[in-house]
Amino acid sequence: MTLVIGAFTMGLILSLLALGVLISFRILRFCDITVDGSITLGASATAVLLVSGCNPWLATLGGMGAGMIAGFATGLLHTHFKIEELLSGILVMTALYSINLRVMGRSNVPMLNSESISDWAEAMLLKSNPTEKISILGWPVPVRDLAMLLTVAALVAFIGLLLNLFLKTSIGTAVRAAGENPQMIRAQGVDNRWMQVFGLAVSNGLVGLSGAVLAQYQGFADVQMGIGMMVWGLASIIIGEALVGKSTRSTGMMICGALMGTVLFRLLIAIALRWGLDPNDLKLVTALFVFAALVLPRWAGKIGRKVFGGRGNAGA
Repeated sequence: MTLVIGAFTMGLILSLLALGVLISFRILRFCDITVDGSITLGASATAVLLVSGCNPWLATLGGMGAGMIAGFATGLLHTHFKIEELLSGILVMTALYSINLRVMGRSNVPMLNSESISDWAEAMLLKSNPTEKISILGWPVPVRDLAMLLTVAALVAFIGLLLNLFLKTSIGTAVRAAGENPQMIRAQGVDNRWMQVFGLAVSNGLVGLSGAVLAQYQGFADVQMGIGMMVWGLASIIIGEALVGKSTRSTGMMICGALMGTVLFRLLIAIALRWGLDPNDLKLVTALFVFAALVLPRWAGKIGRKVFGGRGNAGA
């Protein structure tokens, strides 16, 4: 049960990352490499604020704001300095490595004794059950782990609902149009460049929020924690699209797909680790998952067309 609770918690935390990648990759059609640096920036900023005694929710918002600044910088490099989107993300990501070290002052900031956003839920659970573990389906679960799961679930539900509502507003529609049809949005008198900058700021703000919560869950922030996170986000989106259907244009279904894909992907990874997967091979397995999610549906479609097409021709 502890494995399941941990997998769900980590999956929900990283679903915030997937929502950020969804905005940049699917809505803006922007391949943003900044993610690998902005998630660490959100974690490092939050860790430093928490260690200094800041309120956990304010520190979490600070991590989100730091991620938004990183996304704003990437968008500005691309739209106003005419740097290619991939290169602009690489430049910001590279700079963020040194910035993260400056923010933390060292490569790792432990915060095991610091407050977290789940403290209020933990206090409420301890009031109803003064023991350190709660029995769920006969399995003992630490109160701290359950409190973090409930807190993260509530936060993700709120962010997902808020994002869905935002994408249906006039500004959200303009952001979507900037990625879908920039010529049309310019014809409507809207500067699509600033819509791109704003969309990337929101995207990396969600990524920074994911890093802020991840640091509190793990109990530390590390300068290397963002490596490969963009691939993780892409894998979650692709798996989610397979679950809800890639052809859907509903923003609500896109968001639900990203959330479900992240949780399912994390459960698969947790099961693989329990079955003896070497943690050193985790990035390799992630890349293989992405490869399979990209290629298998295409192969299945080709095989289906050959099989059913051949039967149709035979019947004719």
